[in-house]
Amino acid sequence: MKKDSQSASDKANMDSTLRKITKLEVPKSAFVLLVLLYILSWMSISNISKNSGSIMILGMNAPLSSFAGVFSSLGSALIILMVVLFGKLGFITSLLLLIFQYPFMVLSILVRHTVSTIPGVFSNTVTMLVIILIYSNNRKIRKYQERVRAQAVIDALTGLPNRFACTELMNELIKRGSKFAIVSIDLDNFKSINDTMGNRVGDEVLKEVAKRWKELAESGKAGTVDFIARLGGDEFSLIIRGYGSDDSIVNTIKVYEAVLKEKLTIDDCDYYLTASFGYAEFPTDNADEVTLFSSADAAMHEIKRQGKANHILHFYPELINKEKDLETERKIRAALENDTVYFNLQPQYDMNHKLRGFEALARMKDSENKIIPPDQFIPMAEKIGLVDQIDLSVFRKSATFFASVLKKTNADLTLSINISVKHLMKNNFLDEMKEAIDISGIPVKNLEVEITESIMIDSERALKCIEEIKKMGIKVAIDDFGTGYSSLSYLNKIPADLLKIDKSFIDEMNSSDSSRQYVASIIQIGHVLGLEVISEGVESPDQLDVLKGIGCDFIQGFIWGRPLDSEDAEKLMLTA
Repeated sequence: MKKDSQSASDKANMDSTLRKITKLEVPKSAFVLLVLLYILSWMSISNISKNSGSIMILGMNAPLSSFAGVFSSLGSALIILMVVLFGKLGFITSLLLLIFQYPFMVLSILVRHTVSTIPGVFSNTVTMLVIILIYSNNRKIRKYQERVRAQAVIDALTGLPNRFACTELMNELIKRGSKFAIVSIDLDNFKSINDTMGNRVGDEVLKEVAKRWKELAESGKAGTVDFIARLGGDEFSLIIRGYGSDDSIVNTIKVYEAVLKEKLTIDDCDYYLTASFGYAEFPTDNADEVTLFSSADAAMHEIKRQGKANHILHFYPELINKEKDLETERKIRAALENDTVYFNLQPQYDMNHKLRGFEALARMKDSENKIIPPDQFIPMAEKIGLVDQIDLSVFRKSATFFASVLKKTNADLTLSINISVKHLMKNNFLDEMKEAIDISGIPVKNLEVEITESIMIDSERALKCIEEIKKMGIKVAIDDFGTGYSSLSYLNKIPADLLKIDKSFIDEMNSSDSSRQYVASIIQIGHVLGLEVISEGVESPDQLDVLKGIGCDFIQGFIWGRPLDSEDAEKLMLTA
């Protein structure tokens, strides 16, 4: 029996599914019986009380018949409530109840000469007029609500259900535990149609695609129960139910793909369209509509990225990381294009808490003005070859700011700039440096360039570049010492001024003697080579005390200063 019920449900077409989504909820008709029992009970009590000579003691002696009006009013209130709650069913039931009472009331007046029944006739008549007015008004309101709700779930251009309708159906299927697949669809190269033929033609193409797919979904030719929606632009979504296996999902998608590929003619111009299809299943892949959507999108974007002949892909977990990487890449490119790369300055101090200067730290915001974490965008920028643009943007902005404050204070402070390996190895790196220095007006004696040990992979070329930097009068710091390509021979060759101890060593310093001795050894080596040493990531008084004891020259960390925006950094510089 349950199987037959499910089968009937699966045969519902797309329009009926949409009607279910837009249908306003009303209380179940079973509740009408409960209210009806209450009404009949009050009527019986009311009739009994009218003809009873019994005395009711309620703080005073009074005949039971004097409460007839109370019972009658309660009955009328329940009748009105039933019309309000149950719509048409409640109205018809209430109307029949009121009409049913008239013969008995008239008979009571004419035959029994019961004058007390006359108010009941007027009460019933008034109640009848009230429920007719309420029902008529509520019917208009309900029709308006249904029309507005229907508009809220229909895409105005194509007439297909929209994202909201798709989400509503998914949530309902998830609530029922029904198996389904969600397919994310994106038309390939649709932008070129808008660009070359205009938006009007693009809209006509979308309407024709929507018409074909809706007819296919309604026909059931794919052998499954389908619900097609337009999410926006050239993006569509398909919900597939009533399938047996993963192959059945793919076969259904192929039917939609085949219909799309058929020649499409607009204004005597022929178009041949293709699309990318990524899909995910419930409950196999994910358990809520948000992650299902994102999973199907991830599969669809992977198909577009690969550019393969096969345009259909089932989601697999590894795609999430790929999708995040692609999203991060898009954010980086947008930030560079929109100039939303900015800097923070983290103060550096000597061991007597005297300000040495600041390290400029790259920061970035996306198109929604949300901060993108550095540990997210910096590795990706290095991977896609955009880290040099970020370096240069931070260099120019921070150097311009620093130069302006130095003019106000005449302070002898250092601005330390991070330069990536890939940036340093660019042929025009030195030209970019000189141009940024000239534009900003920062004195070279107040500038320091931080490079990592990995620069020594190409030591000969790196050394030449570093020597040129030194000739310009700029200080050089070796960043993250000990984490990569540490070599005393390389360290001895580099004309550096400062050695930076990585935070990872500082974190472990107080947890073991070997770690503390390692840090002490780095400091001693630095001093032997004529370098000053700064420790990064100093956060606790215990770490500070140990570093003082083993002869560290400078510190940088939360204990004395978090990264500051330019306004707070300027205040610190003016009071230093």
